[in-house]
Amino acid sequence: MTPLLTGLDHVQIEAPAGCEPQARAFYGGVLGLPELRKPAPLEARGGCWFALPDGRQLHVGVTPEFQPRCKGHPAFRTADLRAVQAHLDAHGIPHQADAEAGVPRAFLQDPFGNRLEIVQGGHPAGPLPTR
Repeated sequence: MTPLLTGLDHVQIEAPAGCEPQARAFYGGVLGLPELRKPAPLEARGGCWFALPDGRQLHVGVTPEFQPRCKGHPAFRTADLRAVQAHLDAHGIPHQADAEAGVPRAFLQDPFGNRLEIVQGGHPAGPLPTR
């Protein structure tokens, strides 16, 4: 049987109106993600989109009455968490490291207070047994 879902296309995080300069500076400048052109019908909504190295995308979307997400978050992968941490330190971005989930990872916040995770490798999760 062909799966109904074939993968993850993008993740959208929320941000306040006027967020674009800060989003570009953080996601584009600090994290090095290239900005993507939004489709013309969506440009008036504000926000900006970024490409991830694996072909997926990160969308920063403007939302009224914005509240930062302190639990739900995207998790980005890296091959070298120590290099990421040093890079964050060089940019004065606080982060908290742990390995509680069985892999080295760090948590930080974007300029809008949204929680982000950066994990080295990937989480060692597998499918549940079929019942």
